[in-house]
Amino acid sequence: MALDLSDYENKAHAAIKAFWQTRADATHKQKASGKADQGERAGVTGGKNMDGFANLVVDIVKANGLRHAHIHQKRAVLTLPGYFRPTKLWDLLVVNNGRLIAALEFKNHVGPSFGNNFNNRTEEAIGTSHDLWTAYREGAFGKQERPFVGWLMVVEDAPASRTPVKDQSPHFPVFKDFVGASYQKRYDILCQRLALEQLYSAAAVIATPRSAVADGAYSELSAMTGLRSFVAALAGHIAAEAAR
Repeated sequence: MALDLSDYENKAHAAIKAFWQTRADATHKQKASGKADQGERAGVTGGKNMDGFANLVVDIVKANGLRHAHIHQKRAVLTLPGYFRPTKLWDLLVVNNGRLIAALEFKNHVGPSFGNNFNNRTEEAIGTSHDLWTAYREGAFGKQERPFVGWLMVVEDAPASRTPVKDQSPHFPVFKDFVGASYQKRYDILCQRLALEQLYSAAAVIATPRSAVADGAYSELSAMTGLRSFVAALAGHIAAEAAR
């Protein structure tokens, strides 16, 4: 049976439009209220801006044979046990017959600051996956097959994220792939290596300009880290679980 990718392209366009609109609405609300939390931070703390991608995952799970699985999206039921810390809050969990089927993180990075925030997101992504897989090895989820662990990043397509960046490493050279790489390229490299090192079952990054609030436009940075590769990997994992 062919995998069902649930018309992911059209749903991704709708998710992008909702992403930018939700951010704009949150920022406007904060400014209108006179609260100090304004600007870009207001768009983040408003929440719900990645809900469209979570809904896409829900559709893929249901379309590929796990219609009756428990898909958790509410904060109170999104924690998993960790190894280096007691628990970790995820963005979406899929549980079927008491087994963890999938755990997903949805992240976004909007300017103007890309430097320190890129490093923070990189460290968080690596730490989160290492913690989960160590907990899995130690039996935190019981005896079961490896779950699907996904990381999806939406990054603003802007001059600051496309411009080559210089690094200073006075003692040893940085890896050549990073030399002159923009922050978009760095996210592409990060996602490729997260998957290569099996820290995540799939890791994707897509870039979108603020003008996409009108049309939901986005671009993929490489075939390996594109949205199609991500949803295909998820659909395949769900279909395999359903076949059991």
